Amino acid sequence: MNGGLLDPALNRAPDYPSHIHLIGICGTGMAALASMLQERGYTVTGSDHNVYPPMSDFLARLGIEVMSGYAAANLWARPDLVVVGNVVRITNPEAMELAKLGLPYLSMPQTLGHFFLAGKRPLVVAGTHGKTTTSSLLATTLHRLGADPGFMIGGLVEAFGRNARLGDGPYFVVEGDEYDTAFFNKVSKFHHYRPHCAIITSVEFDHADIFPDLGAIKASFAEFIDRIPPAGALVACMDDPVVAALAGAARCPVIGYGAADCEWQLTDLHAKGLSIEFTVVQRGKPLGRCTLPMPGRHNGLNGLAVIALLHHLGFAFEAIVAGLATFEGVKRRQQIRGVVRGVTVIDDFAHHPTAVRETLHGLRLAWPENRLIVVFEPRTNSSRRAVFQAEYARVFGAADQVLIREHVPLDTLPMSEQFSSVRLAADLAAQGAAARAFPDTEAILAALDDLCREGDIVVILSNGGFDNIHERLLAQLDRPG
Repeated sequence: MNGGLLDPALNRAPDYPSHIHLIGICGTGMAALASMLQERGYTVTGSDHNVYPPMSDFLARLGIEVMSGYAAANLWARPDLVVVGNVVRITNPEAMELAKLGLPYLSMPQTLGHFFLAGKRPLVVAGTHGKTTTSSLLATTLHRLGADPGFMIGGLVEAFGRNARLGDGPYFVVEGDEYDTAFFNKVSKFHHYRPHCAIITSVEFDHADIFPDLGAIKASFAEFIDRIPPAGALVACMDDPVVAALAGAARCPVIGYGAADCEWQLTDLHAKGLSIEFTVVQRGKPLGRCTLPMPGRHNGLNGLAVIALLHHLGFAFEAIVAGLATFEGVKRRQQIRGVVRGVTVIDDFAHHPTAVRETLHGLRLAWPENRLIVVFEPRTNSSRRAVFQAEYARVFGAADQVLIREHVPLDTLPMSEQFSSVRLAADLAAQGAAARAFPDTEAILAALDDLCREGDIVVILSNGGFDNIHERLLAQLDRPG
């Protein structure tokens, strides 16, 4: 399991730790974990290869010591527990020193489960798409309902200005990622999250670097579902046939949402700018209208999942929809970064083909009369592989212009097995779409300088920083002349 480097007997939390060290502390989840551990009273230190804002500033404000770069000496203070981030490989000098010193160690998901989920009722949101948005909706609405939830989510929740919180209430909301845990624990992260109840939004093939096929992903989700106790519940999107099949084997109650024959249905959806309004139907009976300040039917379904779960937990429908109506959003999820000279620049995390399609459909509903210009950066391990090459050619139909950045090649694969932006642009052009491939961000910005005009909606799709293209574009649009 760990390549013989670490002693499996030491993969545990000591009884009375005082000093906890995090290897890879500047990751979004690890930094959030560090802040919660410090709030619990532990002395926290950490290290990372890339120590830079915003996480370096966040940790500095907390007074958490961060060593720049990985080195054996970072562990010579002999912390009581070492948390090993997912970014850490078996060849990392601190991982090797950890083995030499024989210190107790945990992964990030194991640490979250041990220190923060014990004694709580974890509400875990899982699925290929919509995890961050749905878990943020759930945590924010629970907060508005006075339930004081804890949470740990993969995006910055605007209502709190952070992505993690301890909370004194009984519920802890977790974004349940199916990606693997650590080099010494090659199971999905959500297997460590002790679900009392769970939402599953969708199950598709993704993470091609760790899952060989959809069957392997289904097996991991099946194991996750089996961890939900009979006293809990699974809220499952029955629009997804894979989710429906997996839910059929659950040992807990299953609450279906989405399709016409489900317990919870979404009907009569209307777009109002960046907001949507729809009717919520339970067991064939309309309960009322729900307004959600996010575009797209997919976000309506995310909101419906939250309604179904919170109703199951005993909250009143009217109070739930009132909470949803005040949702402030999540950074990098259909987030307007600015409007300059009538051009609206939007940042979104979408990268999987299904997420790209649904995001663009939602934005088209919000701006039916405007030109929609899409800038796409294939950056994930899956999107840089040829596995989705043909599928990407079918998901940009809502766009008026598509600008595609060439990917950074994967060192571990021959180019014949990697994604091609040039090929995608050609495939889209063959369908009559206006699409072009570009070698880098600078070339895209130059093209946008000529292309953008008043009324345009420019949506930038990437799971990374994309060379700060959002702010650079806004500054470019603001230039005189």
